Amino acid sequence: MVIDMNESRLNTVAQLRAFLEGTLEVQFCALNDDTQRYAFIDTLVQRFGYATLGRADKGVVLRYLEHTTGYSRQQLSRLVGRARNGGVLAKRYRVPEHGFARKFNSADVALLAETDALHATLSGPATVHLLRRAYVLYGDTRYERLAGLSVSHLYNLRAQAGYQAKRGVWTKTKGQSIAIGERRAPAPEGRAGFIRIDSVHQGDYDGLKGVYHINAVDCVTQFDLVATCERISEAYLLPVLEQLLEDFPFTILGFHADNGSEYINHTVAKLLNKLHIEFTKSRPRNSNDNALAETKNAAIVRKHLGYAHIPQRFATAVNAFCRAFLNPYVNFHRPCFFPLSITDSKGRMRKRYRFEDMMTPYEKLKSLPNAMDCLKPGMSFQALDAYVAASSDNQAAQRLNHARTRLFQSIQRRSTLAA
Repeated sequence: MVIDMNESRLNTVAQLRAFLEGTLEVQFCALNDDTQRYAFIDTLVQRFGYATLGRADKGVVLRYLEHTTGYSRQQLSRLVGRARNGGVLAKRYRVPEHGFARKFNSADVALLAETDALHATLSGPATVHLLRRAYVLYGDTRYERLAGLSVSHLYNLRAQAGYQAKRGVWTKTKGQSIAIGERRAPAPEGRAGFIRIDSVHQGDYDGLKGVYHINAVDCVTQFDLVATCERISEAYLLPVLEQLLEDFPFTILGFHADNGSEYINHTVAKLLNKLHIEFTKSRPRNSNDNALAETKNAAIVRKHLGYAHIPQRFATAVNAFCRAFLNPYVNFHRPCFFPLSITDSKGRMRKRYRFEDMMTPYEKLKSLPNAMDCLKPGMSFQALDAYVAASSDNQAAQRLNHARTRLFQSIQRRSTLAA
């Protein structure tokens, strides 16, 4: 609260110090305005002979004034300095009766907007130069006030609502068009070799990224391969993609991805073009374009590798596990449903998942018409059948579980030692 007081008994610096310490009773009364506060400061400075006081005593006086007037220490220093030099303490400013007059009115703002529209909004200095030329050189009296416009204030006028209403241009957001891949769903037409691919991140830990799994699944046979890389940058991802394309037993004809930049880039496009593989990408507002890969992310990757963070330095070990144990089990020993598409009376496509249509991806591959033509050169069903018969489904599952346990124990042990 801003205060004044009946201070006739305060005549020494010691009494001021006692007041500040709260040991002296003083009768207070309110100060009405700055004029009274200025007079109070001037009286106090003259009474105590402020100019003759020592440094410590001057500090006491300033603290007392700060406490009683409510002014800041900086403002009091200025006022006391004026008073000790014999100056009159009075306000040096006054508020205009009708506010501050505007130099540039709405007509000037509209004229500025018109000028900017004609010249396609040049820089500030160039626009100011045009305004002055319009008045001085060409005698256009409309620019009389704008001829004295400064460059800095030009931007203030451009920010006003009147200017924005005349010059504001709104356009719809345009998606970035990248001429890589064809934006459509893959059309396998019952043929093996059209894969859909997606990335799965294995969690963060204290701001550190985990490994990335690349999940590739064939549209028709559901033949699924999982590979792991340290990062999804070009140097780490490209070798993994080459490995996946090589590990499929059939020739790859199509490659479909979502719109992630790890796949939609010129490096991947060059690789696929070299192998004569059709490159397609998902369409907007068509969530089913890559739905098969998304479902396999949960049913295979998350089910067998979980959600916990795996440090990136273990990417090679995880990739070896996927290639040696997970991929063989999933494709040769793990059955899955294959839908039967039926068109109802209203022309809508219905999916029916029948028990008799359940089989492994390898069995689905063998059941395709002209299945032999799908295999890569040097690959035969006789060799693949022998590989499948070498172990039962339960034995393959046991090997997978034991290998996964050893993998996670090794990661846990090595992570603990590193910590």
